[in-house]
Amino acid sequence: MRLIFPLLVLSTVLHAQQPKPPKPPAYLSVIEAGDDYAIQGEYTGKADTEEVGVQVWAKGGGQFEAACFTGGLPGTGRDGVRSPHVRMQGSRDADGVKATFRLETAHVVADGETMTLQDGGQRFTLKKVTRTSPTLGAPPPEGAVVLFDGKGVNRFPNSRVDAALNALEQGVTSEDTFGDCTVHVEFLLPFMPEARGQGRGNSGLYLQGRYEVQMLDSFALDGKDNECGGLYKIAAPMVNMCLPPLTWQTYDIDFTAAKYDAQGKKTANAKITVKHNGVVIHQDQELPGSTTAAPKKEENTPGPIYLQNHGNPVRYRNLWVLRR
Repeated sequence: MRLIFPLLVLSTVLHAQQPKPPKPPAYLSVIEAGDDYAIQGEYTGKADTEEVGVQVWAKGGGQFEAACFTGGLPGTGRDGVRSPHVRMQGSRDADGVKATFRLETAHVVADGETMTLQDGGQRFTLKKVTRTSPTLGAPPPEGAVVLFDGKGVNRFPNSRVDAALNALEQGVTSEDTFGDCTVHVEFLLPFMPEARGQGRGNSGLYLQGRYEVQMLDSFALDGKDNECGGLYKIAAPMVNMCLPPLTWQTYDIDFTAAKYDAQGKKTANAKITVKHNGVVIHQDQELPGSTTAAPKKEENTPGPIYLQNHGNPVRYRNLWVLRR
């Protein structure tokens, strides 16, 4: 025991002195993002007579994964289908301007403008597309409470504004509180190719400070309840509408607060309908209680809009709320 105890103490001290691994870089501009970002994105076209959509996401170090969808890209006729038809791995070529993938007997090359699929004597070309939300720039309706507009209105105390993007930084709580309401918010996720899982552009919008709609760079992933558009541990989005990072995206949310009787007993759960980039991903979804990490517990009072700080730089703009 006399020998073991000092060794345990020494081991603990040495372990504590080990430097933490550096955080994966997070880029907020296309200029900084590098060659991998140019290849990442969405490609679409026809193979024979069938519409095909491919989402390519960068995994860091010149490595990529492509999610292939028959019938077109998510949100273009595939609502309700979350999983891609097939996935394939690829890597950037030595010239740095294209990436090569292999899928069974097919040879696939993406160069940031087109994706060419060669399989024996068959050759198909898909074009890169840049989709934008149809509600991007939506003006606040009459009577709406503007929380942040980038033009001088900022109703988030002690907040910071990213001057380069003229956008609100994460980790803030509105001074206004709300019950039943409609919310519009535009958000930009950072490009973090070396990060994975919940460390990749993580934030969230909490209605009443209680119910989270997740933000995460889950472009080209499966669309789970802890990914972009998810209601954590409650419901996955009906379709993964996450666009590539560094793209401004939108949530348009109709929220109905929980109802209580005169004795303070809850009689009806809160409900939420969410459109992500113009596509319905949750329809009248019940929220049985406050979601994980909510700063406020569920009770019969209005609550603020909270934009979570999860350690990643996520940016917000054009945020307004219409009380109902």
